[in-house]
Amino acid sequence: MSLTLTLGLGAVLLALTLFAAWRGARPPDLRRGPRLIPYRFLMLMGAAGLIVILVHLVNLMGVTTGRGPVY
Repeated sequence: MSLTLTLGLGAVLLALTLFAAWRGARPPDLRRGPRLIPYRFLMLMGAAGLIVILVHLVNLMGVTTGRGPVY
């Protein structure tokens, strides 16, 4: 992926994570019934995807992550 696409996807995942964290932290409204969207799960998945994007961004900058060649 290019740098532009990586930054854009990172921004989308950050926005999703922050929105889900905000909605998941609100107290439940019993008059409206149960929540049908698992906001805490969406927050965790967004944060996990954001970590992957950050590692990819570091790799695009030239830093080698992970294991090198195994001889």
